[in-house]
Amino acid sequence: MDFSSITVLCIGDLMLDRFMYGDMERISPEAPVPVLRLRECREMAGGAGNVANNIRALGGRALLLGLVGRDASGTALRARLAATPGIEDCAIVSDARPTTCKTRFIAAHQQVIRTDDESLQLLSDEEDRALRAACVALLDRADVVVVSDYGKGVCSPDVLRMVIEAARDCDIPVFVDPKSRDFGLYRGATCITPNARELGLAAGHATDTLDDVARAAQTLMNASDLRAILATRSEKGMALAERDRPIAAVPTRAREVFDVSGAGDTVIAAMALAYASGMTLEQAMHVANAAAGVVVGKLGTATASRDEVMAELSAQDEALDDAAPTLLDAAGAHSLVARWRAQGLRVGFTNGCFDILHQGHVSLLSQARAACDRLIVALNTDDSVRGLKGPSRPVNPLADRAAVIAALRAVDGVTAFADATPEALIDSLRPDVLVKGADYTEDEVVGARSVRARGGRVVLAKLTPDRSTTTLIARLNSGPS
Repeated sequence: MDFSSITVLCIGDLMLDRFMYGDMERISPEAPVPVLRLRECREMAGGAGNVANNIRALGGRALLLGLVGRDASGTALRARLAATPGIEDCAIVSDARPTTCKTRFIAAHQQVIRTDDESLQLLSDEEDRALRAACVALLDRADVVVVSDYGKGVCSPDVLRMVIEAARDCDIPVFVDPKSRDFGLYRGATCITPNARELGLAAGHATDTLDDVARAAQTLMNASDLRAILATRSEKGMALAERDRPIAAVPTRAREVFDVSGAGDTVIAAMALAYASGMTLEQAMHVANAAAGVVVGKLGTATASRDEVMAELSAQDEALDDAAPTLLDAAGAHSLVARWRAQGLRVGFTNGCFDILHQGHVSLLSQARAACDRLIVALNTDDSVRGLKGPSRPVNPLADRAAVIAALRAVDGVTAFADATPEALIDSLRPDVLVKGADYTEDEVVGARSVRARGGRVVLAKLTPDRSTTTLIARLNSGPS
């Protein structure tokens, strides 16, 4: 997972996040309110600035575009940005509005009140022209665009339309953190990242269940020409809806949550970087989920580093593997492969009936695992085995075969396919390494062409002589020799 070559154009509402820490030990004699005795003040970039900070923390580079005022908060914000390597401050100074500043007062690890200094007025013609011109000039340097809409004025309908259309013309993906209930404002974006509540408000119905999320997302994608919607679901994790694909979901890992401030900024930063690095949207979701898991365990507007995300992905692997079923359905297999890819692991694939396990099977699977970092084995369903081997097979039903294969050290995941060949499954999972026995030639291996076309390779495993399920069954049927 290396994002060092990726430049992200972040456009949106810039703000200064100020955190005032103190202790509450008495009630005011002037009014029935607690007195907060201040002991520390911290300031950092918020809004689109926090997206840029997360991009930097994950190893990418950010071009940060928004509006700041000619005021003390603007000066403090730009000083923070200037002192942060990896962020290029491209902000436009406005004479017509203040810098948005959110001040949070915190005692005993809890926010007790927040004050907002901001203007919600529409963009002036001068501000609009300056933002458009800067965006066009910066697009040539960007690999991906993130729009951070906090509803503070920068993401006007005209600016949004221009940014998304210009990026699409340059074949640059666009990720949007939406504020408006009207997702039509983000028409043409690659992916938007609402939380479940925002998704429900935009769709006009509940999003309590995964099926609800899928229906709402498909409706909104069709209406607004969106390629994908990533819905964050708090303690339920995340769900990714893409055009013409089943919904994919990833759970959260149980942890102590200290502060969710800025977690959405972390999610969209990680999604954009991961996708721009060549991951699929589903693989990027796993990276974003891990990054969000890191930041909610920290106080304040926090960021996640690459090393922290990699550690969290590994911890999620362990937690999910403990609860993983022996036999994965299609969605489970896709999720497993996506998690592996998010960690930069090479995924191997092999398939077969594996009816009565013998030394030849064990040898093939060991060779397959040696050729990759993680191995998934696809088993023929019972009906598929009967079609290949005859009505007396399989000897062991699918559930039994899966349990035995999953227990082998060389195997990291087991799924099944009902078709005559696993070609559709191979095209869907997109393994890096395809393994089959040496009784085939490469050209005869189902899926070999598509794997090689994606830069993968085919491995022909050496066979163990005189070892096959058919031979074992014949020997059993013949009785003692």
